[in-house]
Amino acid sequence: MTDRQLEALLERLDGIAAELRRLNAREERREELTVIAHELRNLNESMQAIAFAALGTQGPQVRRRRAG
Repeated sequence: MTDRQLEALLERLDGIAAELRRLNAREERREELTVIAHELRNLNESMQAIAFAALGTQGPQVRRRRAG
């Protein structure tokens, strides 16, 4: 293998390594977003439970518009 071929091979390997780093970073961000989405779901469920508890035994009072 000539020096030129070896240098070209090393450049290609460096490019592959850089792409793998980018893909890994993207996957880590995706995993972090999944965790955030899960926590937001939990927070939403908790807030809904608090809202229903605040209503007590009576349901919400909704005023309806009269037709006509």
